[in-house]
Amino acid sequence: MGQITIYLDEEVEQQVRTAARNEGVPVSRWIAHAIQKQTCTAWPESIRSLPGSWDDVERPENLGSDSPRENL
Repeated sequence: MGQITIYLDEEVEQQVRTAARNEGVPVSRWIAHAIQKQTCTAWPESIRSLPGSWDDVERPENLGSDSPRENL
């Protein structure tokens, strides 16, 4: 496991400590989770499973014809 030193001003440090305490996790775990959320490159499974899960949504094929377009 890697180790990184970061420098935070007092206000940010207190915000991080408060957030970690509110979630009941150590500061290092809270920071690691925040970094994972910010660097994630894939959609979570909960989002990938959404398309097609609502039957009452209008589908493009049911919307009729396009509106007239302006000539450019």
